[in-house]
Amino acid sequence: MFRRILIANRGEVAARIIRACRKLRIESVAVYSVADKDSPHLGQADLAVCIGPAQSRDSYLNMRAILQAAMQYDCQAIHPGWGFLAENALFARRCAQQKTTFIGPSPDLIALMGDKARARTTMRRAGLPMIPGSEGVVASIGEARDIASFIGYPVLLKARAGGGGKGMRICRSERELQPAYEQAQMEAEKAFGDGSLYVEKYIDAGRHIEFQILADGFGNAVHLGERECSVQRNHQKLIEESPSPAVSAALRETMGRQVARAVANVGYQNAGTVEFLMDSQGNLYFMEMNTRLQVEHPVTEMLTCIDLVEHQIRIAANEPLSLEQEQIFFSGHAVECRINAEDPFDNFKGSPGRISRFRPPEGASDRAAVQLRLETHISEGATIPPYYDSMIGKLIVRGETRDSALDALRAALGEFEIDGVKTTIPLHQILIDDSEFRSGRYDTGFVPRAMARHSAGRES
Repeated sequence: MFRRILIANRGEVAARIIRACRKLRIESVAVYSVADKDSPHLGQADLAVCIGPAQSRDSYLNMRAILQAAMQYDCQAIHPGWGFLAENALFARRCAQQKTTFIGPSPDLIALMGDKARARTTMRRAGLPMIPGSEGVVASIGEARDIASFIGYPVLLKARAGGGGKGMRICRSERELQPAYEQAQMEAEKAFGDGSLYVEKYIDAGRHIEFQILADGFGNAVHLGERECSVQRNHQKLIEESPSPAVSAALRETMGRQVARAVANVGYQNAGTVEFLMDSQGNLYFMEMNTRLQVEHPVTEMLTCIDLVEHQIRIAANEPLSLEQEQIFFSGHAVECRINAEDPFDNFKGSPGRISRFRPPEGASDRAAVQLRLETHISEGATIPPYYDSMIGKLIVRGETRDSALDALRAALGEFEIDGVKTTIPLHQILIDDSEFRSGRYDTGFVPRAMARHSAGRES
């Protein structure tokens, strides 16, 4: 096992990894930028090291500074968390060159799954169902037009190196294709340095379903069920829940084992998430694989009582997976809200600043058989910098049933007091109360519909 781990991240995820290190009696080294010098999570680490100025490119994306800190403080491993360098194959490769373990998959697997077109080809060969579309990237607008004509509109243009909704455009007719192609290509080139696009059938009223997996270096892989991530705005998740209201026990068993076999067959190691789009008939189609820990991982931990970060570290330390599929059980229902410093009623404009009051929920009505978990690095007086993701924390509730979990989450949101910055809590309250969400029959277009209904109700 490692003696000391450097955490190449910040905020809430850094605090989460520090907790796992303590559990395993591993020393933690937290790196930070000048803007984060007073972040509360730094006091939880064994050591804290400044690696540069506020801008991400000079600090959290500065490979040289991070690797130098790992070497200087004798760290045997680096945990990248999510975002920043978590899915950067070059960084993983440079860790290996320095003989520092990267807590994640191999550089080759990161590169493979980061190339969305190659990932589709690989997972098709591994037996996962695919959305109809191009075999790989398209060479020209003419090829894109031919494929779109063959599979039928609407279609989705997607960047090969995409993520976060960048380099994506929906085209509902041939007339829209060329301008959308040019816009997506330009956006992808700017965001990822790669303007390559592929084409796939766009599924209206689709649902975003992802399967959590763990795989070791000995050919063993298990799935830990699915999460429903359809409550999104601009492809950014807001609320996640598990189990999905749309996935039956039989489908979970069948697809979960299929996913586990697929990742084992490609030699994947560590934690990962295989993402699917579900159509209105309940068919699942592979979209992509995230080769890292997910923001919403606590939803799965609440249902399975399995510590995903601990398993990440153990797998990276070359321990065999201590879990078999038959040992994994799912109990109850869990829901997570991502609470950000944003104004949801002003186009989600960021709201950086000092948090003058921070009172997490302590109790809600009828907490019998309800578990409440808050993942945050924030305390009263802390500052949300304008340079990074605006997440304050994640509020997760597990109940025996979906209704009991949602009721407890609604009560907990009502108790949560945050002053000094605007937050997304009011939006979460609206979404959780919406009849469409409560029914469980929602899709990725739910958020704008719910906000429109709320606005219409206030005006009437």
